[in-house]
Amino acid sequence: MPTSPRIVAASRALPPHFASQEALIAAFREHWGTRHFNLERLETLHRNTRVAGRYLALPLSDYLPLERFSERNDAWIRVGTELGQQALSAALDAAGLTPDALDHLFFVTVTGIATPSLDARLVNRLGLRADIKRTPIFGLGCVAGAAGLARASDYLRAFGSETAAVLSVELCSLTLQREDLSIPNIIASGLFGDGAAAVVLRGGAVQGACPGPQVVATRSVFYPDTERIMGWDVVDTGFKVVLSSKVPELVQRHIRTDVDTFLSDHGLTRAEIRHWIAHTGGPKVLQAFESALELPDGALERSWRSLGEVGNLSSASVLFVLSELLASREAREGDLGLLLAMGPGFCSELVLLRW
Repeated sequence: MPTSPRIVAASRALPPHFASQEALIAAFREHWGTRHFNLERLETLHRNTRVAGRYLALPLSDYLPLERFSERNDAWIRVGTELGQQALSAALDAAGLTPDALDHLFFVTVTGIATPSLDARLVNRLGLRADIKRTPIFGLGCVAGAAGLARASDYLRAFGSETAAVLSVELCSLTLQREDLSIPNIIASGLFGDGAAAVVLRGGAVQGACPGPQVVATRSVFYPDTERIMGWDVVDTGFKVVLSSKVPELVQRHIRTDVDTFLSDHGLTRAEIRHWIAHTGGPKVLQAFESALELPDGALERSWRSLGEVGNLSSASVLFVLSELLASREAREGDLGLLLAMGPGFCSELVLLRW
């Protein structure tokens, strides 16, 4: 019987434009100050995100002229395609594979729309095969990195001799509603950044040794009647953020039972998990993970560091943390890891890994 699919490589890509949180605060003070907004409140909300700075799709000065949603979405297509190409090329290189080795590409995003989707635009750019299968997934938001891994591994259990990749491209800065002075939009303006990540997986029947962790099992959990916790309202100017203050409360209420039930179904306990790979939802979300799961000190150190260095990258965030763990070579044979994320629905995705 074939073994479980394996994650063989992960990579990340960031745009070249970096802005410190102080520079961004100054820009928002200048823009929103004329509206008599409480500027001290703005600074407090931004600094409470514990984000030191973020990479942006465009130079800071290029955002002001983008008045229409169509202009911002055109920038998303242009920059997103470039970043997606960088991330996927790097992941294939790290796996020692050429683009024609890829059988299925799963593409996740929530920050722009395109038909054909960005994965189709990469077929010619990268020289992917004409018979490649493509699965673009829109709307899962922050949970989509974990969900993409889960769906790709599900696919590879059925097609064990194939190779799949998950690509996430998120340019959150291009969704900002400049005239929205609501607290959710102000928080989003201080929390979310831009980036792309890619992961290559191979089926259990692939010949030859495949390094990297096996995807042992996955679990999806949907929380009924929580549609207004997180997501978008689609308005004339684009995507208007829906971000409830109840997110940490939902994490605190559900994640421990979800994780314990999932692990118990596989004869495991939280104490046996060596590596925790958590989506960087923000300080209160990470604190809720730590508290609810009773994690030891430092268990989410990579997630905290990623949050501080690049902000919340929506679906790409958890893949950034996974990429850093794989690059560190800290995991040893037999180690167990749990990758987890939550997002619009409201829902969670859990992915059990074994090295």
